[in-house]
Amino acid sequence: MYLNVHSYFSLRYGTLSIDELLALARRNDVEAMALTDVNTTMGIPEFVKKAGDAGIKPIAGVEIRNGDRLLFTGLAKNNAGFKELNDYLTWHYLNKKKFSIEGWPFTDVAVVYPFGHKKPRELKDYEFTGIKPSQINKLLTSEYRNFQNKLLVWQPVTFRDQPGWFLHKSLRAIGHNTLISKLQPDQFSGHDEEMIPVMQLKKMYESYPGIVQSTERVLSECTIGFDFSTVKNKKTFSQSAYDDKLLLEKLALDGMLYRYGRNNPLAQERVRHELQIIDKLGFSAYFLIAWDIIRYSMSRGFYHVGRGSGANSVVAYCLKITDVDPIKLNLYFERFLNPKRTSPPDFDIDYSWRDRDEVQDYIFKRYGRNHTALLGATSTFQNRSVVRELGKVFGLPREEIDLLVNDPGNDYNKNDITALITTLSKQMSGFPNLRTIHAGGILISEEPITCYTALDLPPKGFPTTHWDMYIAEDMGFEKLDILSQRGIGHIKEAVEIIRENRDEEVDIHRVSRFFEDEKVKQQLKTGETNGCFYIESPAMRGLLKKLKCSDYITLVAASSIIRPGVSKSGMMKEYIRRFHYPNDFEYIHPVMKEQLAETYGVMVYQEDVIKVAHHFAGLDLAEADVLRRAMSGKYRSVKEFSRIEEKYFANCREKGYPEQIAKEVWRQIESFAGYSFSKAHSASYAVESFQSLYLKAHYPMEFMVAVINNFGGFYSTWVYINEARRMGATIELPCVNNSNKATRIAGTIVYLGFVHVQNLEQTTIDLIVSERNCHGLYQSLSDFMERVPVTKEQLVLLIRLGTFRFTGKEKSNLLWEAHLLLNKPAKQPASLALFSTPAKNFTLPQLKHENLEDAWDEIELLGYPVSVNIFDMLRTDFRGEIQAKDLVRCIDKKVRMTGRLVTIKYVRTVKKEIMHFGTFLDHTGEFFDTVHFPDSLKHYPFRGDGIYLILGKVVEEFGFPSLEVEKMAKLPYKPNPKA
Repeated sequence: MYLNVHSYFSLRYGTLSIDELLALARRNDVEAMALTDVNTTMGIPEFVKKAGDAGIKPIAGVEIRNGDRLLFTGLAKNNAGFKELNDYLTWHYLNKKKFSIEGWPFTDVAVVYPFGHKKPRELKDYEFTGIKPSQINKLLTSEYRNFQNKLLVWQPVTFRDQPGWFLHKSLRAIGHNTLISKLQPDQFSGHDEEMIPVMQLKKMYESYPGIVQSTERVLSECTIGFDFSTVKNKKTFSQSAYDDKLLLEKLALDGMLYRYGRNNPLAQERVRHELQIIDKLGFSAYFLIAWDIIRYSMSRGFYHVGRGSGANSVVAYCLKITDVDPIKLNLYFERFLNPKRTSPPDFDIDYSWRDRDEVQDYIFKRYGRNHTALLGATSTFQNRSVVRELGKVFGLPREEIDLLVNDPGNDYNKNDITALITTLSKQMSGFPNLRTIHAGGILISEEPITCYTALDLPPKGFPTTHWDMYIAEDMGFEKLDILSQRGIGHIKEAVEIIRENRDEEVDIHRVSRFFEDEKVKQQLKTGETNGCFYIESPAMRGLLKKLKCSDYITLVAASSIIRPGVSKSGMMKEYIRRFHYPNDFEYIHPVMKEQLAETYGVMVYQEDVIKVAHHFAGLDLAEADVLRRAMSGKYRSVKEFSRIEEKYFANCREKGYPEQIAKEVWRQIESFAGYSFSKAHSASYAVESFQSLYLKAHYPMEFMVAVINNFGGFYSTWVYINEARRMGATIELPCVNNSNKATRIAGTIVYLGFVHVQNLEQTTIDLIVSERNCHGLYQSLSDFMERVPVTKEQLVLLIRLGTFRFTGKEKSNLLWEAHLLLNKPAKQPASLALFSTPAKNFTLPQLKHENLEDAWDEIELLGYPVSVNIFDMLRTDFRGEIQAKDLVRCIDKKVRMTGRLVTIKYVRTVKKEIMHFGTFLDHTGEFFDTVHFPDSLKHYPFRGDGIYLILGKVVEEFGFPSLEVEKMAKLPYKPNPKA
């Protein structure tokens, strides 16, 4: 009887999860039910899968609305009808059209209109009108009383009870971004959209039994089902599965010769073994599609990094999908693909942020838009964000909302409104809020993708699924992750800059040579890694110094150890100790020595979780894989995870392990939750880190220019400018005769790009560069003004930043000159004069000028000074008792230092207190690190960006010095002379 049920996938409308709806249906003796969420089918796969277990017949549907106006509800008669509904939604979403049913030919869909929308004789065979219990009396005067076969029982379900109705109303207020008191009646549902027992519902229609009969007929005609056990990806790359097998074998063996040479029996055996498993599990096409994408991107000169569990495969290595040698690193293929694995594998392929969109475009064109989609994601309401949203709809001022979010226990928050907000926020927490896009997942399906989902068209411009990766996995899709990152961008651009500036070619793929490079090893060991992918953060630099890391294998481990799970559990510190003193510790159990000797008995990688769960606790590989996925944040079933936890401890008791040891091993496993890397993933990252290190070691200035141009590093741009200066570069402000949009280098001189100038318009930048490239350097300010039609505001900005310093004139004089020449609005572009006219010379009084003025202008327009050391802007001449380089000689001494704040890491202690780790630059541009315990922070907190005077004790851990801060004060700058 229930043909119009909403779940919380009706975003900012529904209030019930799929599980809650099914439980509610069982309590009310519902045998069949249609899920009809508003303008989406994203909940249907989960509904269909769980309804069968609940003994309820699922029906797939969708409720179509334009804003708050209900148009109709579509019910799929079968899977073809479900595709029709998805096609309908997809066409309107992709074409940005309002929903309309006119001219849309449904063949396997029952369409239900709200009562009063159409007359009975206007209805087609597949069209009906729904009539609510509250509308039955209208039949006395309606012609529908003679057309009961076109009427259906219509009892929408949106909430469980009346508190649920208020939750729904609150969601509608959030959806409309308005005060709840200002919601109009047509913007939320009535009080009656609850589920009641089926017999009670039928009794309401007892005067019109034909309505019940027609409803039961529609219920019986509608069916939906999915095969959740089969893979939905494109099944073949070539003409047949057999051809795929032969092609993959040929490519893999050809690649093996390239990677390993002709006489490597171990590689031959491994490749043959992997090919057998790939063929047996039907993944040949998956590998070939990944190879095809790599082949295309390499033909376009794009760099890529293949990582994730896919890097465990020698076949992937031979196909150049990855650059990690699994044999060298002893990576086992079964981590990537094995018959016991509970989830499909995926390849993670990173591209430069500049190249990824083209790669995605190729995939859509190569495999067709009907069969290709970006993977969607769902952002949920979180506790703090829910409180803010509810605070707005209940009319609280911003200050009160901030107080409720940041200090909920404050006495001021103890009132009826805040109590209501707190209650609602708990109910709403975890609800789907918005459909978004997965970071890089792409699906390529055998059947048209609308057989399984409707598609959106977000700003990315590619069709995107309504449901997320968890549903995709349940449905049997293996996604390809086509991701973007800045690290690859700066590697690629550095190679191009080196070619241009030094006329040298760098083969960045000769990674094995980089592993043995002495300059690279030294940079790694000393933590000279600023700008280098993944290893530039203060914590990572500190770890590298503590480990005295100088080789690839140690860096692979460090890339995983730095993750929060290992470090929070205390095992990072233990790993460092065991690394330096390998004979000065005991393994917690012999199995740990047997399985984790490489990492000194410390679980570092996801594979270690599998090894320990299997060999120590006796879990089978499928259960161990569930643990592995949970550790990486990719598993949602709390029930299944709890079952495995119980089995873990039961097995440990059975094996006779002391309870203390079993608990400690489980604690270490748990500490991985959401953070651990696979070894292959860490190895892939380490390869990219070595590529960055090589470039920085041998071409430091060019490398830093590439880092500056790609943005998105760990630090702000000014830190990388400082690093370029440390590497020997002369840093020049933007110049109309030497700068481009991006930063460039000529010899050892780095000219900052116009892109860094705040409020400088893109049009102005393009005009400056294109005119200079076409007709030569600018000779004077007046020459520039004749050739480039810029507004007065843009010209003043350029002058204030010193972009005309080639004239040899003070900025104040140039500003006067500009005002004298600007007697009319900016000119339109005109043809170049046949003969150039000499520039007018204006005689101006000598104006006073200070370097401090330039520094303040640069801070305003760039965000940082370039022509002046920022320490010289301080009112004090004191630069500290020691510099960063002196710390190692001052262990256990109290010292005073001055430092420019670079970054802060916020950490919560076991006692839930806040402590900070700071990173500073001294006046010479060298890094030093600080530790701020809770007591110190309470009295001497950070006061924003700037330079600080710091008093503290120098401490050392494994050879890495830092400053434990006792007192700290922010130092004032000299005032701007123009202020």
